[in-house]
This record gives sequence, C-alpha cells and structure tokens, in this order.
Amino acid sequence: MIPAPAPAARTKVTVPERLRALVRGSEAGLVALAAIIGCIGGAAVAAMSATTQLLREVLFQIPHGSRLSAMAELPTMVALAGPTIGGAVFGLLTYVVARRRGGQARRPLIDPIEANALHGGRMSLRDSVYVAVQNIISNGCGASVGLEAGYTQIAGGIASRAGIAFGLRRSDLRTLVGCGSAAAIAAAFGSPLTGAFYAYELIIGTYTIATLAPVVVAAFCGSLVAQALVSQAAFVDVRALVGAVHPGITAADTLPCLGLGLICAGCGIAIMRGVTLVEQGFRWIALPTALRPALGGLCTGALALVGTPQVLSGGHGALHFHLSETAAAFSAFSIASLFAAKAAASAISIGSGFRGGLFFASLLLGALAGKLFYVLAPGINAFDMTATAYAIVGMAALAVAIVGGPLTMTFLALEMTGSFPLAGLVLVAVIASSLTVRKIFGYSFATWRFHLRGESIRSAHDIGWIRNLTVGRLMRKEVQTVPVDTPFEVFLREHPLGSPSRVVMTDSRERYAGIVQVPEAHARAREDGAGHLSELVRHVDDLLLADMNAKQAMATFDRTESEALVVVDGTVSRKVVGLLTESHTLRRYAEELDRQRQAVVGETS
Repeated sequence: MIPAPAPAARTKVTVPERLRALVRGSEAGLVALAAIIGCIGGAAVAAMSATTQLLREVLFQIPHGSRLSAMAELPTMVALAGPTIGGAVFGLLTYVVARRRGGQARRPLIDPIEANALHGGRMSLRDSVYVAVQNIISNGCGASVGLEAGYTQIAGGIASRAGIAFGLRRSDLRTLVGCGSAAAIAAAFGSPLTGAFYAYELIIGTYTIATLAPVVVAAFCGSLVAQALVSQAAFVDVRALVGAVHPGITAADTLPCLGLGLICAGCGIAIMRGVTLVEQGFRWIALPTALRPALGGLCTGALALVGTPQVLSGGHGALHFHLSETAAAFSAFSIASLFAAKAAASAISIGSGFRGGLFFASLLLGALAGKLFYVLAPGINAFDMTATAYAIVGMAALAVAIVGGPLTMTFLALEMTGSFPLAGLVLVAVIASSLTVRKIFGYSFATWRFHLRGESIRSAHDIGWIRNLTVGRLMRKEVQTVPVDTPFEVFLREHPLGSPSRVVMTDSRERYAGIVQVPEAHARAREDGAGHLSELVRHVDDLLLADMNAKQAMATFDRTESEALVVVDGTVSRKVVGLLTESHTLRRYAEELDRQRQAVVGETS
C-alpha cells in the first residue's frame, strides 16, 4: 500500500508579521499606529516637562510648581550659579559623548525636518534621546531656550524607529515622523490643531487627505495624554479675558495688524542673524567647545540679575504674566528693555552651544513686540483692540517669522483665545510676516541653521529622493574606451556605421579625453578621405561625477547641449567609470517624480 503524501508544510505567520502587514496595507492600521505614537509622544512630553521643572526647582530654589520666568527676583548667587553650573554639566556631557562617538562626533544630529527632507523619515532613536537630555539640561538650568525642539526630537525619533520596525514605505515613514511631532507640539501647548498643522507645514511639508487622519489622531492622543499626566496648564489660556481681548474688532483693525506683522518680520530676521553673530563671537574667542555653555550660562544669569528673571528658561511664566490684564500698564522702556534682554539671552544661550530652539522665546518676544507696538504706535487709540489683543497678534507674527508655519500660529492663537475675529487678524499679520521673511531672508530659524551647515533645505518637502537618484545609480558602467591616438582608418574599420554611435576616447594615461561621434567620423572620411581622431573629439571638459544627482546631471546636459556624457571618478584622475544619456536621466527622473506625486495624494502604484 502506497502511503498517503504528507501534507504540505504551512508557513507560520508570526504576530509581528501580521501587524506589519496590517500597518503597511491598511490606512486604519497606520492610523492605529499613529494613535499609539501620539500617546507615547504625549507621555514623553509630560516626562520631559516634569524633569525640567524639578531641575529648576532644585537649582533656583523656587517653590514647587512655580515658573522660573515668573519670579520677581532671584538671589544673586542663585541666578548666576544655576545657568553656569548647568552649562558646565552640559559641556561635560557633550565632551564625554563626543569622545565616545569618536569620528561620528562631527556628524550633525538629524532632527525631524532634516529627516523628512533628506532621509525619508529615518532618525536615530539614540541620538534623539541624547538631544532630549541636552534640551532638559539646557532648559532646566535656566538657559533661554525652549523645550519644543527636544519634544519633537524624541517623539519624532520614537515614531521613526517604530516605522522602520514596521517596514513602512518612505512616504508613510515621513508621515509617522510628522505624527510624532504633531503629538509633541499638541501636548506641549494643549492645542491639537496647532500640533497637527505644525506637522503639516514644518515636518511633512504638505497637507493631503492621506495624512489627515493619522496626524490629527496622533495630535489629539498626545494632547489628551499630556493633560492627564501633567496637572499644570500646558500653555496660556486667555479665554477668561476674551471680552477684554476683542471688544468690537472691526475690519479697520486689519491695518495696524498688517503693520505689526511687517515689524515682527524685521525683528525675526534680526534675531536669527543675531544668533549667528553670537556663535561667531564664541568661536572668535577660541574657548574650548565644552567650556562655552558655562560662559553662556554665566552671561544669561547676569542678564537675569541686571534685568529680570523673565529672561530665563523658555518663558512660560513671563508669557502668562504679559498676556494678563495687569501687565498692560508697563512703560515702553520696560517692555523694550525686556525684549532686548530676552533676545540677547536667547542668542547667547544658543550661540554658546546650549541645545534648544526659539519656538517659545519667539512667542514671548512677539507678545512683547505687540504690547510695545500698542504703546508707541501713533493713533492706535483710534482702534478698539486692547494691548492683550496686540500681544497675541504680535506673538503669532514674530513666531511665524522665526519658526514658520502661518496656519500653525493662527490655530495656536485661536485655541488660546477661542476668538474667531481675533484669529482672522492674526492670520493677516502672520501672512504679512511670513511673506516678508521669505522674500527678504528666505529661511526660518531651522532652515537657516541648515544653510549655515551647507545644506540646501528650505522646507520639509522631500528632496532626499533627488539626492538618492545619483549619476552613479543611473549610469551604464560597461563602457568601451579607445585610445585617442588610434589611426583614423583603424577606428573606421572597428566602428562601422550601425555600431554604437558614440565612442569614448582616452589618452596615453587612460584618462578621459572626449567623445567621438561615429557617424561624424564616417562623414569626414567620405568628404576628405582621411582625417585625425583628435579633430573629431567633443566634450573634452564636459563630464559628470558619480555623486551628482539627477537634477545636476540634467543641468549639465542643458549647458553642454550633449545627448550623452561620460562619468569619471574625479576631475583630476579623470578615469572613465560610466556613461549616462540625457534620455535615460529624464525618463528615470520623471518616473521618480510621478512616484512622489502618487505618495503625496495617497495613491499606490
């Protein structure tokens, strides 16, 4: 009796594989993962906020739950010692980590904007944790930097690591990094719409139907988790003052808000350039990098003593105070002095090496600019808006000049006040500010830092795929070369009509020497009967390098008016490594461009 065949072995699908397939193949799966990332991001924000608050209470001996920047005064030694000690600890940490990283120490740490623009959403979780710790030390010791950079870094890093583990496609991974950043900002400000549009405008770079559900869900989850874990209000809520904020706002109020937006644009540009000048100053004094934060902390503490503790840390307490009714009676001199001191403290803190951003500092500075505008602007009493209303408009306008994101700042003002009429005036001011900065300066603070580093990043739009589409990947590597001193008759015999139409020539040292068109060589033979190959060589100095991207290659094709160019290993050695045609480059570029378009609108190829 013939035994029955054994049943075919069945492939066992593990739970991780099923989850991976669910997330990759289902929009609902991606939304569920975004919700989890949002909850984790909200918890991370709450943990960072609590840690920095504890650090401030220990270093500056302030009452539990009190805001450092809301203190009326600090003891002299405490004000000086807190930032200085924190700077010393920060510098020591930087030095130790740099020694352990060795050659990688010079590699810049990738933030969510750069990750989405150049690296398809890939971030290092270890580097993100390191940046978050640096940000906690910087903000906790009183350096005039905000925690928002650390919030988005850790949440974006967690999202990126999760997306890589689930094997997400490039577009989905970029979306998930945006979800993490949205959750972080929503948790930081208690404003889900602000967090969502922060992700759309600054991290993902565009708004699409495909990204709507995951980003909004992540923002709401992050906000809810943070509110459940942190008893202290995440941000300033002036809804109780809503009657005083916009009594009788009319269309006429658009004009002063437009002027305030233009003024805030100029202030934002000056602040960003000021940070660069301070950095150059610290490099000029040739102080070791590890010691610069201690000196910067000492200078920041001195500013707090000469002026007010409101210049310290992010400035939450100071913003609470200056958006209240009791702060409306400040003189122009006191407001201008605080504005200058806060701007200087922020520039010194970042310029000396502390880790953090200008997000919250720009909000406080903008509120001060709005109040100063209310005090100094001629004929302002002819309009019905209050000092607090102008402070909110200025807050959004200066923040958009430095951070970017016009709709982000508009929704922040809306969620703060609950006032749609005031949000309309905020939108006018932020559009004026954004357009002015874009035309005059061209960068936000983050992209300005990239520019100084040599990166051509103007936004979070995905340009990494262009860099990945290199000449080395596109070229044909099998290229036959012919010595340029080959006899003309031999060349014609070995390359008859109908053979490849172009031949790459090399000199006696096997370096690239140009291209000869086979039909042109045969035409010369018919006309003159004889000739020299050196007379037919074209594009001797027109060549490509393997690390050029497709966009650079197409520009070279346009400039040289050639249908094909040789790829060499270097401009000095000129060794031939490949050949690239214009038609193939255009076709591959168009294919990748169409693939990116499909990813943006949520289509699958």
